[in-house]
Order: sequence, then C-alpha cells, then structure tokens
Amino acid sequence: MAKRTASAKKQARSSVRRAARNRAVRSEVKTRVVKARRALADSPVASSERAAVTIDAVRALDRAASKGVLHKRNAARRKGRLMRQLAKLGTVMATPAAAAAPAKGRRKAAPAPAPTPAAAPAKKGRK
Repeated sequence: MAKRTASAKKQARSSVRRAARNRAVRSEVKTRVVKARRALADSPVASSERAAVTIDAVRALDRAASKGVLHKRNAARRKGRLMRQLAKLGTVMATPAAAAAPAKGRRKAAPAPAPTPAAAPAKKGRK
C-alpha cells in the first residue's frame, strides 16, 4: 500500500462510515417498499393497513432522497409506482393536506387589513 497523506486517510475513514450509513438507509427503503408491494398484491390485508404500509414506504423513500442516498427522481419514480398500485385497488386515503383544507361552506378567513395612511410614502412636489 502506498503512503497516503493524513487528509486522504481521514477521507477513507469517513467514506467507510458514510457507506455503512447509506447501506442501512438503502436496506430500510427496500424492506419497506417490499412490504408495501406485498400488502398491495394479493394478500388479505385491510385497506387501511395497505395505506399505512404504503405511506411508510413513501416516507422512507423521501427520507433517503433528502439525505442523498437515492436520487430524487429515482425516489419519485418508486413512489409513483406504489401510489399507482394503491389507486388501482381503489383505496381512499386522507392526506394531511386534504384534512387541513377547509370544507365547502365554511367561513373564509378575514381579509388582510388595508394599509394605514401613515404607511403611505409622502408625495414630492408643490403644495
């Protein structure tokens, strides 16, 4: 083995640590995706359980993409495939954004107050 500089040795050590961490994240993602696929396949699982397992897999994919373990488009493609399978089964699931959105007929939020005259810039010119 050739001589290495101190910085190269440190880089080699840190790359080993990163590789181990990335391997763990990738393994978790694969496990959750396989569980979701099995739940979405022929297995007799309740629809709420299917949705929950799929959401877990989607979260794991998002986490891996945000950490840079998976490419963001790779994660998006895998999420799209899972969600397409879930939609094909006709499982309806409430997303957090849909739950937070106001229903029709509810009162709308108050409009923002109008700016006060003191905040308006003074006009230049003759009086």
